[in-house]
Amino acid sequence: MRLRQIALVARELRPVEQAICNELGLEVCYRDPGLAVFGLRHGLYPIGDRLLEVVVPKQPGTTAERFLDRRGGDGGYMVIVQVEDLDAQRARLETAGIRIAFEAKGSGIHGLHLHPKDVGGAIVSIDQADPPESWAWAGQDWAYHSRNEVVTDLVGVEIQADDPIAMAERWSLALGQRLADASTIRLSDATIRFSKAEDGRGDGLAAVDLVAADRGRVGECLELCGVRFNLV
Repeated sequence: MRLRQIALVARELRPVEQAICNELGLEVCYRDPGLAVFGLRHGLYPIGDRLLEVVVPKQPGTTAERFLDRRGGDGGYMVIVQVEDLDAQRARLETAGIRIAFEAKGSGIHGLHLHPKDVGGAIVSIDQADPPESWAWAGQDWAYHSRNEVVTDLVGVEIQADDPIAMAERWSLALGQRLADASTIRLSDATIRFSKAEDGRGDGLAAVDLVAADRGRVGECLELCGVRFNLV
């Protein structure tokens, strides 16, 4: 199981997208017209072979709008992990009592969105791509737009919670991954850590770890779309 994509949610797309492209040196690779069905517009930005996404509600009543209202503004929204056998994951989730809220299907890709009340912190999706190196959610030409002048990889996320230990346990059960310690899950190529919410915004995706191309920038922290981007 590996981390493959994260999504942020914002009120307005253009200013957030401009900041992401300017500060992180990224480039838009795709805009899926199919998201209009869900009342959303978005942009996707590759980092190595992983994807950063920003979604924006374009009509009232969307899940994204409720996230914005609940957390008091822009912030983290979704974490997508990639697996090799989605059927095995489905069976495991059923045994664990984790509900599937929605199934997303595309050509060569299939994802299970887990029920937010069973996990918390962010929407979690478990996806399988065929072939594994593809990622149809980002279109067919996403790899061409992957830039590495500023950041080269996405290697971690931080989920904050009023009760981070309980949140870590729920994610451990949902992902079928043992806790490395009381507040850390280590995937094959990334880390999910859980911290105490101390900013008044409650549970949510609080930070992202990106590998800096310039090692002299390691330790810098940028705040974009209500999320901390740590250069590591």
